[in-house]
Amino acid sequence: MKITVLDGYTTNPGDLSWDWLKELGECTVYDRTPAELVAERTKGCEIVITNKTPLRKELLENLTKLKYVGLLSTGYNIVDWEYCKEKGIPVCNIPSYSTSAVAQLVFALILELTNSVDVHSSSVHSGEWSACKDFCYWKTPLTELDGKTIGIIGFGKIGKAVAKIAAAFGMNVLASTNNPAPFENVEFCEKDELLARSDFVSLHCPLTPLTGGMVNAEFISKMKPTAILINTSRGQVVDENALANALKNGEIAGAGLDVLSVEPPKSDNPLFGLKNCFITPHIAWAGFETRARLMEICRKNVEAFISGKPVNIVY
Repeated sequence: MKITVLDGYTTNPGDLSWDWLKELGECTVYDRTPAELVAERTKGCEIVITNKTPLRKELLENLTKLKYVGLLSTGYNIVDWEYCKEKGIPVCNIPSYSTSAVAQLVFALILELTNSVDVHSSSVHSGEWSACKDFCYWKTPLTELDGKTIGIIGFGKIGKAVAKIAAAFGMNVLASTNNPAPFENVEFCEKDELLARSDFVSLHCPLTPLTGGMVNAEFISKMKPTAILINTSRGQVVDENALANALKNGEIAGAGLDVLSVEPPKSDNPLFGLKNCFITPHIAWAGFETRARLMEICRKNVEAFISGKPVNIVY
């Protein structure tokens, strides 16, 4: 069996193992594959595994031996799954592997925006505390989460995990979703009401024609001027120009983002350089334990396919 992994580096930069895959046949793992080399590297393959390297119809049509496409992600828009479905080629993704990790980063961003850990640590290391006339000082306003309101837009597994952590902080939790069902410590409401009442708005919705660009100037105008936006879902949900203008003009207090509309971003992204906007490079999923879980699900997906009972098929 001929197997190729087109872009394995982000999933496994060397601290995990591909040995299980190499035991199945002739296997080549590439760190990255530029567009012009995808056809060459997938030629004659029966199993192709990808994360962000596109597999479009015009390529797939020439892979006459292809029997299985494995994803190293939950999202599957990178693959022409409709063509694969037509040809009976299972496309299998990695569901629900990063729920806890994403919820954790939501609060890492919130806490940075409310406690300014980096600002204060840097000031101490630069000598400000040593020179201080008082036993302590603070350089930014500090905010308690207890009693504040967080609004969660999209209430799947990650949204629910965020709600549980928020409740543990003593926060009031609002949620907006198409399919509300009773959940402890959560009040469901319409999106506009959520925006008006929330001190923090956290996005956990999928990217669809309805959610693309959802966070625009009108959306932001319905938020409190003291509110903070958190996005760990998909970058394209946010109109970055509208958000940048709102942050510059004080229409909202801040933003914490782990995703952008283009990744890697262009150097002229309008959000760069804004002191009230914290951006991490799509790392919510990148913890060792999280990636190890991803790899284990990938292994089980491949083994299930080989046994004739594929699982986690996206269509």
